[in-house]
Amino acid sequence: MQTKSLDFDRFKAITFDCYGTLIDWETGLLGALRPVLRSHGSDLSDAEILGIYGELEPKEQTPYRKYREVLANVVHGFGKRLGFAASDSEAESLPDSLKNWAPFPDTNAALEKLNTRFKLAIISNTDDAFIAATSRHFGIRFDEVVTAEQAQAYKPSLQPFRLALERLGLEHEEVLHAGQSIHHDVLPARSLGLATVLVRRRGFGATIRAEGAPDLEVADLQMLASLAVPYTTYLPAESIWQVRRITSRCISSRARNSKPCRSPSR
Repeated sequence: MQTKSLDFDRFKAITFDCYGTLIDWETGLLGALRPVLRSHGSDLSDAEILGIYGELEPKEQTPYRKYREVLANVVHGFGKRLGFAASDSEAESLPDSLKNWAPFPDTNAALEKLNTRFKLAIISNTDDAFIAATSRHFGIRFDEVVTAEQAQAYKPSLQPFRLALERLGLEHEEVLHAGQSIHHDVLPARSLGLATVLVRRRGFGATIRAEGAPDLEVADLQMLASLAVPYTTYLPAESIWQVRRITSRCISSRARNSKPCRSPSR
């Protein structure tokens, strides 16, 4: 794990990869693909399934087609690779499952903390309809959301990143990009002059193996939030409400010349 430090004071926004960084993409993939494969007698390991997926998906993304079609074609690709013919309903079971893919346990708390200091945005290899369904899993509202459908290109194309920068209205050096893939996130973001954080969730998993050096590497979003927003500068919404209530009570107490109020015991 890299321990390089970043000057977070220079950043006004953090952009995130979504599936694999915020959302537990690989668990979602495995949960949808494994029943299809087992119904055709293929009992592959998780690593084998993710490895094949990582080979098939990029081939379906060029030339551009919507992500729903990409995912369905990947299921058909598994069939061709393993010697069976997937039905249309089996192919659609993968994209249909995406709306139920859940965030990692640390995602929402980390986003809430980071949102107190930075603009937050998503740059995702997905369709608008999918990201709209996924957004119900988040506790915050992102300032910008850029999809492959909007950019008409999938990362590692630079077009989604350029579109995000344009919408944020910030200089490249004011934006930090965080993602779990060197191939899809670190390399293209760095080529545009963005600082990068590699969120090392599970290693390469279902993504293409690549070599590249992020500016910072963290194990999860909780670690990123702790580095970017020191404890002394952050209070969760519930604590802010409590402080305001105590302050208001103190002001009223002084106005009535009564005994000074005290903070509640811990």
